[in-house]
Amino acid sequence: MTHQTVETTRTRNVTRITRFLAIGTVIAIALTGIGITEATQSAAAAGVQRVEFVSGSSYLIVELLDDDLAHFEIAATGSSPGTATALFTTDQVSKNDYNGPTTYSRSGNVLTTGAMSVSVDATTLCSTVTDTTRTPALVLHTVCPRNLGQAWKGLSITKSSIQNAYGLGAQFFMGGSADGDWVGRSRTPGGEFGNAMVFDSDNGPVANTQIPVLFAVGAASANYGMLIDHVYKQEWNLQGDPWTMDTFGDQIRWFTMTGADLPALRKDYLELTGRPPVPPKKALGLWASEFGYDDWNEVDQTLAGLRNADFPVDGVMLDLQWFGGVTAGSDSTRMGSLTWDDAKFPNAAAKIADLAATQGVGVIPIEESYVGRALPEHQDLQNRGYPVRAGCATCAPVYLTSNAWWGTGGMIDWTNEEASAYWHDQKRQPLVDQGITGHWLDLGEPEMYDAGDWTAGVLPGKHAHADYHNVYGLKWAQSISDGYARNGETARPFLLTRTGAAGIQRFGTAMWSADIGSTFAALAAQQNVQMHMAMSGIDYYGSDIGGFRREMAGGNVDELHTQWFANSAWFDTPVRPHTENLCNCLEVTPDSIGDVASNRENIRQRYELAPYYYSLAHRANLFGEPMVPPLVFNYQNDQNVREMGHQKMIGKDIIVGVVAGAGERQRNMYLPAGEWVDYHSNEITTSTGQWVENVPLYREGVFTLPAYVRSGAIIPKAFVDSETMNIMGARSDGTTRDELIARVYASSTPSAFTTYDDDGSSTAYENGAVRKTVLSQQRSGSIATVTVGAATGTFAGAPSSRATVVELVVGDTQASTVTLGGQQLTRRANKAAFDAAGAGWYNAGGNLVVAKAVASSVTASKTFAFTLGEPTAKALFQCTNGTTTSGQSVYAAGNIPQLGSWNASGAAKLDAMAYPTWTRAIDDLPPNTVIEWKCITRAEAGYPATADRWQSGAHNSFTTPASGGNATSSGRL
Repeated sequence: MTHQTVETTRTRNVTRITRFLAIGTVIAIALTGIGITEATQSAAAAGVQRVEFVSGSSYLIVELLDDDLAHFEIAATGSSPGTATALFTTDQVSKNDYNGPTTYSRSGNVLTTGAMSVSVDATTLCSTVTDTTRTPALVLHTVCPRNLGQAWKGLSITKSSIQNAYGLGAQFFMGGSADGDWVGRSRTPGGEFGNAMVFDSDNGPVANTQIPVLFAVGAASANYGMLIDHVYKQEWNLQGDPWTMDTFGDQIRWFTMTGADLPALRKDYLELTGRPPVPPKKALGLWASEFGYDDWNEVDQTLAGLRNADFPVDGVMLDLQWFGGVTAGSDSTRMGSLTWDDAKFPNAAAKIADLAATQGVGVIPIEESYVGRALPEHQDLQNRGYPVRAGCATCAPVYLTSNAWWGTGGMIDWTNEEASAYWHDQKRQPLVDQGITGHWLDLGEPEMYDAGDWTAGVLPGKHAHADYHNVYGLKWAQSISDGYARNGETARPFLLTRTGAAGIQRFGTAMWSADIGSTFAALAAQQNVQMHMAMSGIDYYGSDIGGFRREMAGGNVDELHTQWFANSAWFDTPVRPHTENLCNCLEVTPDSIGDVASNRENIRQRYELAPYYYSLAHRANLFGEPMVPPLVFNYQNDQNVREMGHQKMIGKDIIVGVVAGAGERQRNMYLPAGEWVDYHSNEITTSTGQWVENVPLYREGVFTLPAYVRSGAIIPKAFVDSETMNIMGARSDGTTRDELIARVYASSTPSAFTTYDDDGSSTAYENGAVRKTVLSQQRSGSIATVTVGAATGTFAGAPSSRATVVELVVGDTQASTVTLGGQQLTRRANKAAFDAAGAGWYNAGGNLVVAKAVASSVTASKTFAFTLGEPTAKALFQCTNGTTTSGQSVYAAGNIPQLGSWNASGAAKLDAMAYPTWTRAIDDLPPNTVIEWKCITRAEAGYPATADRWQSGAHNSFTTPASGGNATSSGRL
């Protein structure tokens, strides 16, 4: 690599400098020479503080932007920018208007704000950052320059008391583990310049995406964040002490953040680089995708298959074929035309409108940055000076011929704002006008490039490939976001890309892990990468579900797809099965591969939880909270979760266990200290920070990931059944089911959750068109109270009235009465009677009480009071025709904890009193409750080595007596 990338120009464009100079009053102090000659000063803050230290030919500038945010620049050569203006920031940073620390003082070479101090060694230019909010004050790290006089230079960072570190974007570990932080590892750049798709035998061709933010944690809440605001490739070595970060470029600039915990640090990072906008609600649903659909007919067949199998679906993604495919090795390829192939995708605008109106389905087409040389678009771009050029400002466009699977031609210069705007208005805007839901950006590392090329650039005076490579995808995403804003679009920009940089999240970008292999190892590693991407500010991250490279699959592909789809239904946005299927010989969609019943239940669960996920999306936008954080984010002082990627959280309330391995039937789950409730069975565990063993993965034959909910949590849900078409509430039977459903996990500690809703597609939410509803709960003795607060705000299409359903989860008890606003609700005998009534309540079994209020104004508060503690009942369970082999017995498995909550391993064993009839009397049952159950046979020892045999057909069902009693219920194997 040649290093014509040295930054010597110290000027920034006038607009940006003017913005910097508008940041209030700046106190600038130059400390020249080796010694500190200025007198000690102490003063109230008067704006951003900048101090320069000079040692020989090197300098360090410290810029204090806030009480807990410091910005540094260090260099060995070239003229210093001085302290009169703000330090340079790249396009990764979006906030440049900090007001400075609230308090500031300087004593010699120690600079102190209200939350941190920076001490500089004037000889070595090492800077030590201390968190002064701790007692005693906590030294976080010392950062020293490395090899400043060389092209490959960097920083050394003392490990100090730090134990674990997270972030740094996407890099797949080998070995098939979901676990692992960065301490003890090296983060290597992808390819020659950084961002790249890298192949390995475990994971296939996967993305190595450089997002240079690191979050470090130690004992007792010790932590800090560090962003290297740099565009060149970086190599991090965290194997020893000190850690090292090496890179190219003249200057090295970084930010250090301090804070009380990881949530505070991540919030500060997203304030610096930009919080994500709320995605279109449809982006949270299921999207059909493959490489690639040949025509509209294949799209229709795919959607019909999903509908016929009762899957909800929100969209279809179209790969290269939508613009006519590509011609390998040819200038005449249609790559870059970005116009519909009218022979196979005719009348696109009408088709998009019809899909939206009749099926509730959106369309997202793919685009790349490459343009076939024989296309008129290439000549047009060349005439305007908009392609990447072959080495100089006046040179011809680059001619890319290597790895020419897409053809041969040029590449658009996204660093040229005029080029970006022109291409958007000429090519994307017509698609937006036709009603597409978003934009799928591929090959944006960039994958193919001329290492000696020339672009307008992202650094002052810099035009070489290394000077822009790692932010090429960022600028591409920005071109779309800017285009929507420039053209006054009310639709939200939504992008899916496989590469990026710090700050890409603020442009409405979701990311995926590239052409991942169809292996269990890759599925596990995907979960580790998602952990670090969440800590890198990427809330919406996913995969080609099932793996793009199906040729890497071995063993049971159906089992792999079942597990992958279940994981993605919890963790991915969007939920998008995708594989290379040019042969039209592979199954891709969840109605055609894997265990279809499991796939259907897992995606329905995602749609049921859509109000919760969507509220989390609003919180990500408002507060910088991650949607799918690792456990360490919320429990950073629990050493058991420090390297844990095989369990994740959904928001703050739900813990979900990853499954990625052949033959899995159960797994252990770690629960941090507190009270947790099994999401599927409502069984309660009080944990001191311990493992729950042998949690089942199959419940009534359906594969489910283990999930636990924090006691006190309130989870808003949606009604979902076989008629549900999409996440926006469309139903194939034409009915409306817009009731507010609140799953409430009763706790003696008061708690609340705010739901957010809007029109799901427009930017009106940015101007306040949002409805918020506060849900709260508290259990005091035998009374559990749930309040659905009066809704505030509204949006186009918002219901003015709606029914309200409360699903109250309580421990080992049921309700005797339920009141709404002090008036008793009618008790219903069972679920069928409850569903048929306009209002009422019933004991559903399995620690669950359900109450409903008729539709009423959303602006009226509603308080439900549940009186708990009803006496228990008992019943006799009987299974006939229970023939078994040696080592087997017959069990009753059902919908209540006493019958295992559909968990075969926890089912109630019956007695062979008159073989092959098996019976058992079970007491401590909930009274007046509908019990649903089935007979099963399973091995008494070695479970789950021997497969279960379940009673076929409908559930056995009966209602328990009011108290005591000896009801009998029978089933037959």
